[in-house]
Amino acid sequence: MTHARQPLPKSLYADTAIPAVETPPLSGERSADVAIVGGGFTGLSTALHLAEKGIRPIVLEANEPGWGASGRNGGQVNPGLYPDPSGILTALGQERGKRALAFSSDAPNVVFRLIERQQIQCEAAQTGTLRVAYNQEGLARTKETFAQLQTSGSPVVWRDAGALAAATGTDRYVGGMLFPHGGKVNPLGYARGLAKAAINLGAVVHGGSPATRIERQGTRWKVTTPDGSVTADRLVLATNGYSDGLWPDLAESIVPLFSTIAATEPLPPEIAAKVMPSGSVLYEAGHVTVYYRLDAGHRLLMGGRARQRPLEDIADARHLIDYAHRLFPQLNGLRWTHAWNGQLAITPDYFIHVHEPAENVHVCLGYNGRGVAMATAMGMALAERVAGGRAEELPIPVTGIKPMPFHAFWKTGVEIRILYGRIRDRLGL
Repeated sequence: MTHARQPLPKSLYADTAIPAVETPPLSGERSADVAIVGGGFTGLSTALHLAEKGIRPIVLEANEPGWGASGRNGGQVNPGLYPDPSGILTALGQERGKRALAFSSDAPNVVFRLIERQQIQCEAAQTGTLRVAYNQEGLARTKETFAQLQTSGSPVVWRDAGALAAATGTDRYVGGMLFPHGGKVNPLGYARGLAKAAINLGAVVHGGSPATRIERQGTRWKVTTPDGSVTADRLVLATNGYSDGLWPDLAESIVPLFSTIAATEPLPPEIAAKVMPSGSVLYEAGHVTVYYRLDAGHRLLMGGRARQRPLEDIADARHLIDYAHRLFPQLNGLRWTHAWNGQLAITPDYFIHVHEPAENVHVCLGYNGRGVAMATAMGMALAERVAGGRAEELPIPVTGIKPMPFHAFWKTGVEIRILYGRIRDRLGL
């Protein structure tokens, strides 16, 4: 009954990341301190930080570390949670809200410190994150967010239209924010580096080992895979946008949303000098998120929402390519060599969800597009909790799993919302 792991989807990252570490399938019965289901950023960061504490984790990944959205995202290491600070303070209260804001603001620093400490080769560059507006409505929203961030202690600074034109190479933007501690990585290389570092510290990582069943055995938890099982004192579920029916209602508590990226061939030096000359990463404050950056090879990576299915052809990213040419006409004539997508997890309230649905079971998912930084940082926080920390010390409060009404219709709803948002963005509404 051996599970054949799915091949890594084609992408620029698959062609340029460091080689994958050996992660053989689980075979036979094993015992661990902690069983972790999911080999993305959350699971790997949790495993690494547990191993640093001398706690023995086993990671079970259906395919290979970084196979899901962790290895296919935009590679932007962005600070913060999705809701504005006022919404976070209202939802969590002043004391807990301020802790969540400080934690999420520092999350990129957690990533870059970890990369430096473990010497992970993933094209890491802490060059800043730009969040920008291209019309007056977006400008008003961005200014309001900026004012709130200033009072929360964020190092954010304002950039006017002229400064943004110099930083980006396009006059599209009317104002925005710079988070100087943001940055970028090759996310597949980062995931592979996390896996290697965790293994070097004593963690065990099994690829090609999907969890098919979870059951309680006395005070412990048993996770079954096609060729074996792991019995552990504690269980961490880190499946995010690829959650299935393994735990009741978990998959129905999030919307798995596809995000698509297209990449150019390496830009000639004279063009690369005029496209995002600041080296920062950027995402727009629009109704449908668009984000982009240059990689270490001077390729432009343009990302955003697209068809809600696995990408079949570069034509599925045509709207992103057309928009890139609108921003940077000098790209005309250059080849777009790659296009790919992956499923991230969106929550109905746009908060990260942390659950403890049974004794010694820990769940964290729903990063809402902030996964590189926040999944890494939450893995560190989960490791503290698993090691004996109090639930009240987690940066995000523990809540119950709440399945979404009419979840079966999510795909249709998302596609309608994307189309509607695209029309509004095009009309400047």
